[in-house]
Amino acid sequence: MSEFSHLDEKGKAMMVDVGGKQVTQRTATARCTVVLPREVLEKLNEGDIQTKKGSVFQIATIAGIMGAKKTGDLIPLCHPLGLDNCQIELHLNEQQELVIDCTASITAKTGVEMEALVGASVAALTVYDMCKALSHDIVIKETKLLAKTGGKRDFKRA
Repeated sequence: MSEFSHLDEKGKAMMVDVGGKQVTQRTATARCTVVLPREVLEKLNEGDIQTKKGSVFQIATIAGIMGAKKTGDLIPLCHPLGLDNCQIELHLNEQQELVIDCTASITAKTGVEMEALVGASVAALTVYDMCKALSHDIVIKETKLLAKTGGKRDFKRA
C-alpha cells in the first residue's frame, strides 16, 4: 500500500468512503499476548482465575466483545459497524503466557480488523485490571493481526 487511506490529496484526515465498495463476508482475527507473573499464575484453577469480581477470563471475554462492538466510538476514523459475530478465546501457551484471540465477522463494505484488534486489546486490559491487585508486573507484550478475509486482499500472518 503506497498511500495512507485516511488522508485526502491535501493530507487532511478523512473517513474512507466505502460507498462504492462491494458488500462481502469479512473476517479478522487478532491476538494479544499477556505475560502473567508467578503471583497471578498461581491463582489459575481449572483454566480460569476466580476473584471477588468473578471469573477473570469470562469477564475479559465479555469486555473484549463489548470493546469490539464500540470500535467506531474509540478509533476516530473507523466506520461504526454492527458486527455479525465476535468471539474471544483465551488459553495459556507453552511459555505460560495468556494468549487472547478475537475473531470478528461482518457482511459489509468494510473490514473488521480494527474490531478484532480492539476486542483482543480490551480483553487483555480487563485481565490486567482484574489481576493488578496480585501484581503490577503483568505485561501486555504484543497485539497483532493474525488474519483477515474479504475486501481487496486477504492476509494471513506466517
